[in-house]
Amino acid sequence: MRTPELSVVVPVYGCTNCLRPLFERLSRTLDDEGVDWEVVFVDDDSPDNSWPLLEQLAEADQHVRALHLSRNFGQHAAITAGLQESRGRWVIVMDCDLQDPPEEIPKLLARAREGYDIVLTKRDRSRQRWLRRVAGRLYFRIRNSLLKTQVDPDFSTLSLISRPVVDAFLRMGDRDRQYMLILHWLGFRRTVLELSFSDRYEGHSSYTLSKLIRVGLDGMFFQTTVLLRWIIYVGFTVALAGMGLAVTLVTLYFVNRPPAGYTSLAVLILLVGGFIIMSTGVAGLYVGKIFEQVKGRPLYVVDRRAGQPPDAAETTLNAEHGEPLRSP
Repeated sequence: MRTPELSVVVPVYGCTNCLRPLFERLSRTLDDEGVDWEVVFVDDDSPDNSWPLLEQLAEADQHVRALHLSRNFGQHAAITAGLQESRGRWVIVMDCDLQDPPEEIPKLLARAREGYDIVLTKRDRSRQRWLRRVAGRLYFRIRNSLLKTQVDPDFSTLSLISRPVVDAFLRMGDRDRQYMLILHWLGFRRTVLELSFSDRYEGHSSYTLSKLIRVGLDGMFFQTTVLLRWIIYVGFTVALAGMGLAVTLVTLYFVNRPPAGYTSLAVLILLVGGFIIMSTGVAGLYVGKIFEQVKGRPLYVVDRRAGQPPDAAETTLNAEHGEPLRSP
């Protein structure tokens, strides 16, 4: 089986009209670079019928391989599927919407050849709507504080990782995974490039507000037990406040100045009751995440392939039968 020097992994969702221009620009750039290369497209059950076009690209060019997932498993599962399928010494991960210019890939390769295992890129987000930009920076500041990380909100999906990083990434058993968080957890020698990025080729982001909130909560709380510790801290605070209030009421009773009415009692009941409901709900979310993890279901399921070399069938058998999280 041919082992290319460079693999490009592209998760595909909602960008059918971008795929052909993306591949043409990738082909020109990588041919000019003079490296042996492959592109692995992962169709995350895209609703805009991307698969027939990917089959055409794979049939027309031996550099292309494509996977179609049986349903929409999410961007990070699709990235994992592409990494599992890749064979290159270096792997580029990029989005399909052409905001990440393929022409910048030689800069990432040049930096990697200086001895780096991970090359990340930052994009200028000044053209984003100010509300989303401010909310994103606030979210990342809170998340970095909770997780003790230094993930920049301007990091782009466009990145380069070495084969040892790919192997380490695939050994991670997390179901609720986020590509950038795992890269930061793994360590390795990394560097950052600041590049110019383009506007979206067409259409709009598939991340709706509800999806952004869900991904944000998963990234902030369910990568760590810090929220459970906070519940303990708040519980102790409420308990101490209750003890202080009890001492105050007893003292006022004996000095013949008891508080009028039951306002303080009602407030205390609402406070304690609300805290109990909140803490029970948070604990339930963590238990639910544990339940999802221990069921042992595969992170993704591949139902169709295109452009696969005949002698590669054995190497990808595990990914189809529920073991995509292990090292290839």
